[in-house]
Amino acid sequence: MTTKARGLRLSPDLEEAIAREAEASGKSWSAVTQELLSEAVKMRRAPGVVFVDGPSGRRAVVAGSGLDVWEIVAAWKECGKNLEKLGREFPWLVEPQLRAALAYYQLYPQEVEARLAREGAWTPERLRREHPALAAKPSRR
Repeated sequence: MTTKARGLRLSPDLEEAIAREAEASGKSWSAVTQELLSEAVKMRRAPGVVFVDGPSGRRAVVAGSGLDVWEIVAAWKECGKNLEKLGREFPWLVEPQLRAALAYYQLYPQEVEARLAREGAWTPERLRREHPALAAKPSRR
């Protein structure tokens, strides 16, 4: 991906807020500004999806649910891409929340598919090998 320099006029308050974010994250001002703008565009295009920090970095989450978009998409695929069945899998969510996740997937399929692939690579054997403290221990009977 190539980048293009653009002039951007910001209010002092906004510039200061971005600088605080950059300092807190340890990223450059430009990197944080790009990340914020990218997320803002995605949230505008897929209302109901927000971005949060987590152990794996920033991620797309369905607002008010605590669920990552990829989790809902994975379940949707397991349900045969049936919205009604998906709703039964997540009875605490309302249909607009489910649709928000699916809309995000429609707009950004490569991003979501990449995450699905990363998550699918975690097998019990890999977990035991790479993170033995997290792996379930066999029960002693």
